[in-house]
Amino acid sequence: MVNFVLVAGARLGAWAWGDVVPHLRAAGHGVHPLTLSGLADKQGVPAGQQTHVQDIVAAIERLDLREVVLVGHSYGGIPVGQAAARIGDRLAHVVFVDSGVPVDGRSFAASWPDGGAALTAAITGNDGFWPRASAAHFEGHDLTDEQIARIVTGSTPHPGATLTEPAVLTRPLGELPATYLRCLLAGEEPDEDVAALVAGGQWRLVELATGHWPMFSRPAELARILLDAAGE
Repeated sequence: MVNFVLVAGARLGAWAWGDVVPHLRAAGHGVHPLTLSGLADKQGVPAGQQTHVQDIVAAIERLDLREVVLVGHSYGGIPVGQAAARIGDRLAHVVFVDSGVPVDGRSFAASWPDGGAALTAAITGNDGFWPRASAAHFEGHDLTDEQIARIVTGSTPHPGATLTEPAVLTRPLGELPATYLRCLLAGEEPDEDVAALVAGGQWRLVELATGHWPMFSRPAELARILLDAAGE
């Protein structure tokens, strides 16, 4: 048995994995979806990027989890990649679900094409939070109207400091046993950082013909990919 620790992307919480969890539990594994500080049911808790890293590490240690398959979606890949390097032999595998990957000393915002200017401006203009996205943001991503409404309704503003503070890596990402899931409707090619990590030989690249939120659009297929990453 492995223990899946699931971290969703910006504005989302543990609730976002609701359609994936039953598939993983049916296969006999432990499943632990997390809500990071400042989001969903943890709104109001101050958070920077290292707060989110510690959220993940602390949950794994508190529950004394072993054989951990750590899963990060979108922004969630940034704290997940850092946490994976800090949990030692508890880690079995990391899965980055159409996510960013942390680069030591670089923020999530800095990876944007404009260097994060638009994102930083949005945060500054919204009292330090990245505002919720409109329904139009999710169009073209293989989501039904009902699924889009569910995401929009469940989302909360995202603590801006988590997006603008730099990552701190304690171990090179390329040394981690990892799978990178690229969602084909979200872009044609992985970015340079991901391509370099895959080329390093420790990472495996898999693809899914869906949009950026596969936990909603293709939960069964996503669960199968996670199970494959766990060695099933």
